[in-house]
Amino acid sequence: MEFSQPKGIYMQIADQIRDRILEGEWAEGERIPSIRELAVALGVNPNTVTKSYQALTDREIIENQRGLGYFVAPTARKTILKEMKNEFVREELPRVFHTMRLLDMSVDELAEHYGRATGEKP
Repeated sequence: MEFSQPKGIYMQIADQIRDRILEGEWAEGERIPSIRELAVALGVNPNTVTKSYQALTDREIIENQRGLGYFVAPTARKTILKEMKNEFVREELPRVFHTMRLLDMSVDELAEHYGRATGEKP
Protein backbone atom coordinates (compact mmCIF):
# COMPACT_ATOMS: atom_id res chain seq x y z
CA MET A 1 0.00 0.00 0.00
CA GLU A 2 1.19 3.48 -0.90
CA PHE A 3 -0.52 5.49 1.81
CA SER A 4 1.04 8.70 0.49
CA GLN A 5 -0.73 8.48 -2.87
CA PRO A 6 -3.42 11.06 -3.58
CA LYS A 7 -5.89 8.22 -4.14
CA GLY A 8 -7.78 7.13 -1.01
CA ILE A 9 -6.64 3.97 0.76
CA TYR A 10 -9.94 2.21 0.08
CA MET A 11 -9.54 2.89 -3.66
CA GLN A 12 -5.94 1.64 -3.57
CA ILE A 13 -7.23 -1.58 -2.02
CA ALA A 14 -10.00 -1.84 -4.62
CA ASP A 15 -7.41 -1.33 -7.40
CA GLN A 16 -5.19 -4.01 -5.86
CA ILE A 17 -8.11 -6.46 -5.81
CA ARG A 18 -8.94 -5.55 -9.41
CA ASP A 19 -5.32 -6.24 -10.41
CA ARG A 20 -5.30 -9.60 -8.62
CA ILE A 21 -8.41 -10.63 -10.54
CA LEU A 22 -6.91 -9.55 -13.87
CA GLU A 23 -3.64 -11.36 -13.11
CA GLY A 24 -5.61 -14.55 -12.44
CA GLU A 25 -4.85 -14.79 -8.74
CA TRP A 26 -8.59 -14.85 -8.07
CA ALA A 27 -10.78 -16.40 -10.78
CA GLU A 28 -14.36 -15.51 -11.59
CA GLY A 29 -16.64 -17.29 -9.13
CA GLU A 30 -13.85 -17.77 -6.59
CA ARG A 31 -14.21 -16.69 -2.97
CA ILE A 32 -11.95 -13.81 -1.93
CA PRO A 33 -10.68 -13.10 1.60
CA SER A 34 -13.22 -11.88 4.14
CA ILE A 35 -13.18 -8.22 5.12
CA ARG A 36 -11.49 -9.06 8.40
CA GLU A 37 -8.89 -11.36 6.76
CA LEU A 38 -7.90 -8.73 4.21
CA ALA A 39 -7.84 -5.94 6.80
CA VAL A 40 -5.43 -7.95 8.98
CA ALA A 41 -3.26 -8.87 5.99
CA LEU A 42 -3.03 -5.23 4.87
CA GLY A 43 -2.84 -3.71 8.34
CA VAL A 44 -5.83 -1.44 7.83
CA ASN A 45 -9.13 -0.87 9.60
CA PRO A 46 -11.89 -3.33 8.56
CA ASN A 47 -14.11 -0.33 7.74
CA THR A 48 -11.64 0.65 5.02
CA VAL A 49 -11.84 -2.81 3.43
CA THR A 50 -15.64 -2.70 3.77
CA LYS A 51 -15.64 0.53 1.76
CA SER A 52 -13.39 -1.12 -0.88
CA TYR A 53 -15.64 -4.16 -1.13
CA GLN A 54 -18.72 -1.94 -1.42
CA ALA A 55 -17.14 0.05 -4.26
CA LEU A 56 -16.29 -3.19 -6.09
CA THR A 57 -19.76 -4.60 -5.44
CA ASP A 58 -21.36 -1.43 -6.81
CA ARG A 59 -19.27 -1.84 -9.98
CA GLU A 60 -20.25 -5.54 -10.23
CA ILE A 61 -16.66 -6.78 -9.89
CA ILE A 62 -17.33 -8.77 -6.73
CA GLU A 63 -20.55 -9.99 -5.19
CA ASN A 64 -21.65 -10.78 -1.67
CA GLN A 65 -23.23 -14.18 -1.18
CA ARG A 66 -24.96 -13.79 2.14
CA GLY A 67 -23.54 -16.14 4.76
CA LEU A 68 -20.77 -17.36 2.42
CA GLY A 69 -18.66 -14.27 1.83
CA TYR A 70 -17.48 -12.27 -1.14
CA PHE A 71 -16.84 -13.81 -4.54
CA VAL A 72 -15.42 -12.59 -7.84
CA ALA A 73 -18.38 -11.78 -10.09
CA PRO A 74 -18.89 -13.96 -13.20
CA THR A 75 -18.19 -11.04 -15.57
CA ALA A 76 -15.52 -9.35 -13.43
CA ARG A 77 -12.67 -9.68 -15.91
CA LYS A 78 -14.67 -8.12 -18.75
CA THR A 79 -15.89 -5.31 -16.47
CA ILE A 80 -12.37 -4.60 -15.18
CA LEU A 81 -10.86 -4.50 -18.67
CA LYS A 82 -13.51 -2.07 -19.87
CA GLU A 83 -13.06 0.09 -16.77
CA MET A 84 -9.26 0.14 -17.00
CA LYS A 85 -9.24 0.90 -20.73
CA ASN A 86 -11.53 3.86 -20.11
CA GLU A 87 -9.27 5.08 -17.28
CA PHE A 88 -6.20 4.74 -19.50
CA VAL A 89 -7.76 6.70 -22.35
CA ARG A 90 -9.08 9.38 -19.98
CA GLU A 91 -6.08 9.74 -17.64
CA GLU A 92 -2.86 8.31 -19.08
CA LEU A 93 -3.14 8.74 -22.83
CA PRO A 94 -3.44 12.55 -22.71
CA ARG A 95 -0.15 12.64 -20.77
CA VAL A 96 1.50 10.35 -23.32
CA PHE A 97 0.28 12.52 -26.20
CA HIS A 98 1.47 15.67 -24.42
CA THR A 99 4.92 14.18 -23.92
CA MET A 100 5.02 13.00 -27.53
CA ARG A 101 4.25 16.55 -28.70
CA LEU A 102 6.99 17.97 -26.46
CA LEU A 103 9.49 15.47 -27.86
CA ASP A 104 8.25 15.87 -31.43
CA MET A 105 7.64 12.12 -31.50
CA SER A 106 5.33 10.61 -34.11
CA VAL A 107 2.86 7.78 -33.63
CA ASP A 108 5.03 5.72 -35.99
CA GLU A 109 8.05 6.20 -33.70
CA LEU A 110 5.96 5.18 -30.72
CA ALA A 111 4.71 2.11 -32.59
CA GLU A 112 8.29 1.17 -33.38
CA HIS A 113 9.26 1.34 -29.68
CA TYR A 114 6.14 -0.59 -28.76
CA GLY A 115 7.04 -3.29 -31.27
CA ARG A 116 10.55 -3.62 -29.85
CA ALA A 117 9.29 -3.77 -26.28
CA THR A 118 6.61 -6.38 -26.96
CA GLY A 119 8.16 -8.32 -29.80
CA GLU A 120 5.18 -7.43 -31.99
CA LYS A 121 5.44 -5.79 -35.37
CA PRO A 122 4.00 -2.27 -35.46
